[in-house]
Amino acid sequence: MQRTRIVMADDHTLLLDAIKSFLEPEFEVVKTYSNAVELVNEAVEIAPDVIIMDVCMPTMNGLTAAVRLRSVLPKVKIIFLTMNQDADTAGEAFRAGANGYVLKTSAGAELKLAIRQVLRGAYFATPSLTDGMVGSFVQAFKKMKPVGDLTTRQKEVLKLLVEGRSIKQVAGVLNITPRTVAFHKYSMMEHLNIKSSAELYSYAMTRSWVV
Repeated sequence: MQRTRIVMADDHTLLLDAIKSFLEPEFEVVKTYSNAVELVNEAVEIAPDVIIMDVCMPTMNGLTAAVRLRSVLPKVKIIFLTMNQDADTAGEAFRAGANGYVLKTSAGAELKLAIRQVLRGAYFATPSLTDGMVGSFVQAFKKMKPVGDLTTRQKEVLKLLVEGRSIKQVAGVLNITPRTVAFHKYSMMEHLNIKSSAELYSYAMTRSWVV
């Protein structure tokens, strides 16, 4: 019987090696990538059953990659493996086409289970994010409509940045990591096709929710 074929993308190569060793007794890890661009470019040729990737990666973030992968490989199962515990980000991940969302802190206990469940057609999310209500959690996020141009969390981040706070200070106010703040900032720039921080802040100043 042919084993499930998996590809992975994460800019932390040591973690990739560890996860590959963890999965290979049961699954076939076909290839690993240090960025999402290469993954997207080669995915159709490799045609994996499951793609596991981080949310925050250089050059192209995981959410953008998921949308592009879903358009060319509609049947592939996509699982995010991330440190990002932000509920808004998890919601964006499922709207982008994810089948699973696993925290890296829970990977040892949950990643194989997540793979098995998504292969059966179910969704999976780390229970600490969902209070055990995985199905309701996923369906609620998939039905949510975007609020204007940006999500509520993105607006919160941008408002604080416009006030002159550093990424570290914004992280402290919102009780999220600086990496998550940076992810939201650059996701906004990509979504709005904005090339600089100054242009992003100018955009924000034209919006009533900043004042």
